Amino acid sequence: MSYLVTARKWRPMRFDEVTAQEHVTVTMKNAIIRNRIAHAYLFSGPSGVGKTTTARIFAKAINCPKVKDGEPCNECDICKEVTEGRSLDVIEIDGASNRGIDEIRDLRESVRYAPSRLKYKVYIIDEVHMLTKEAFNALLKTLEEPPAYAVFVLATTEPHKVLPTILTRCQRFDFKRIEIEQIIDRLRFIAREEKITVDEESFVTIAKKGDGSMRDALSIFDQVAAFCGSEIKHEVVVNALSLVDSELFFETTGLIGENDSKGAIELVSRIVTRGYDPVDFLQGLSEHFRNLLVASTTGKADLIEASQDYRKRYLDTAAGFGKLDLLRMLKLTSEAVQQIKYVSQPRIKLEMTLLQLVNMERAVDLRDLLRKVEELKKNSANRVSEMTTTRTARPAQYQPPPAPPLKETRPAYAERKTSPLSLPAQRPAPKVQEERPANSVTETSLQEINVRWDELLLAIRKERIGVWSQLINLKPIGVQNGWLMLGAPNEIVIGMTKPYKTYIQEAIQRTLGARVAIDFTIVDGGQAVDTDANDPLVKYLKDEFGAEPLE
Repeated sequence: MSYLVTARKWRPMRFDEVTAQEHVTVTMKNAIIRNRIAHAYLFSGPSGVGKTTTARIFAKAINCPKVKDGEPCNECDICKEVTEGRSLDVIEIDGASNRGIDEIRDLRESVRYAPSRLKYKVYIIDEVHMLTKEAFNALLKTLEEPPAYAVFVLATTEPHKVLPTILTRCQRFDFKRIEIEQIIDRLRFIAREEKITVDEESFVTIAKKGDGSMRDALSIFDQVAAFCGSEIKHEVVVNALSLVDSELFFETTGLIGENDSKGAIELVSRIVTRGYDPVDFLQGLSEHFRNLLVASTTGKADLIEASQDYRKRYLDTAAGFGKLDLLRMLKLTSEAVQQIKYVSQPRIKLEMTLLQLVNMERAVDLRDLLRKVEELKKNSANRVSEMTTTRTARPAQYQPPPAPPLKETRPAYAERKTSPLSLPAQRPAPKVQEERPANSVTETSLQEINVRWDELLLAIRKERIGVWSQLINLKPIGVQNGWLMLGAPNEIVIGMTKPYKTYIQEAIQRTLGARVAIDFTIVDGGQAVDTDANDPLVKYLKDEFGAEPLE
C-alpha cells in the first residue's frame, strides 16, 4: 500500500474524533438523531480545522444504515465508499477551480437526478467563496428549494465573501482555531501510535508552528519525522524548521537588564551568521515580550504557549521588569516588525531596535511615586507642625543661617527695605557671562515679573506639564541683584521643583526676555524662611527619587 501522509492517515472518522469543534459536532449528531436534517449548511473557519472532514462524516452518518447515536459505523459498504471517495452520491466540488456559471449549471442539472444508492445525495462545495456572482445567483434557487434527497454543505475560509442571499439559506457553523494544548494532545496520540519518541519542547514547537491548524501541524510533524526518524529532539526540530532558538530571546532580555550595548551588537552578528531572518527574530521577540507581560500582569503562566520549563523561566524573568517597561518593549518591537519589511538593510534596523531596547530608560509609575509622597507627608506631619510653631515664635528680624553656596559661596539673607518679606541680602549677580545682557533681572521689576507670570506658566504648561504642576505652587516675591526669589508654602514643593531649576531659568529668559538666576524660600505668615539643605524631607527626595539641585 502506498504511503499516506499523517493528515490523511489519521483523519477523524467519527464526530467524536474531531478536535475542538464540539459546538458543531454535537449539533450535527443531535440533528441526525432527531431527524432534523437541513437542506443546506455553511461551514466557515480557518483552514485545517476540520470543515471538510466534518462534512464527510456528516455525509456518512445521514446515509449509514447502522448509524448509532448520530455516529456512522464506518464498517458498512456505504461508509467505506464515502470514506474512500468512491460513492457516486457524495460529490465534492472545488469552488476555486469550478467557479463559473457553467459549472453551477451542470450541478443544477445533476441535482434533478435521484441518488443511485444512498438515501441522500450530498454536495460538498469547498472554498465556496471563490464562486463568481453569476454562479452564486445560479445556485440560489437550487439552495432555496432543493429536492428532498439533496443536501448541500458549503465550506469557506472567508464567509464575508459569500453573498448574503446564500448565507440566509444555510445553517451556519463557525469552526474555531484549535488551541495549542489540543493540538499537542493529538500529536502525542499519533506519535504513540506511530512509535515515534518526541520530547515535550518539540511538541510545543510543532503545535505553535501549526498556528491553530491541525492539518498544518500534522504536515510539520511529517516533515520533522522524515528528518529525525523515530526520535525527535527539540534542537533537531529547530534546525529542521529553521526556527529561531528561544534561548536567543532570553539572552536579549538579559542584555536589556544589563544595558549591554556591545552584547546587543554581537547578538545581531550571531543572528545573521546563523542565517536567521531578522523579521522572524523580531516576530519571535515580540511574542517573547508578550509572554513576559502576561507573566508580569497575571502572576501566572497558564496563558503562555510554552512548555512547563519555559513557563517557569518566563515567571522568573518577568520579575526583573516592570509592566510599563515590558509594554514599551513590546510596542517598540511590534513597530520594528512592520518597519523592517520596507528597509533596504534589515540588519541595521535590527541593530537599531536592540540598541534602543538595551538603552531604554526604566519607566516610573506615577501612582507609586504619588503614594510615596503621600506616605511621606503623613509621616512628617508632626514634624512640620512643630516647625510651623517654631517659625511663628521667631522675632520679625530673625536672620536665618547662611544657605549652602550656589557654586563657591552664597551670601546670607537679609531683610529688604522695599519688601514686607525677608529676602536675601545684596548678592553678586549670577556669572552667566562677562557682560550682563540688556534684559537682566536687575532691570526688571517684581511688578513686571508678576504681570507676565501667567504668560510664563502657560508657556511652560505647553512644554512640560509636570514642571507647570509644581511651579503653580510658587510665586515671585522679590528681585534683587540678579536673583529672582520664588516663595513656596513648604519644603515638599521646593524639593519637587528644584530639579527643574535650570529649565525654569531658561524658560523665563525665552518667555519674559530676562536672564535670571532663581532661588527658593518658604513663605510662612508673611515671613520668608530659608530652607535647610540638610532637611530630612529634602534628603528623602534625593535618595528615593534621585532629585538633585540643578545649579
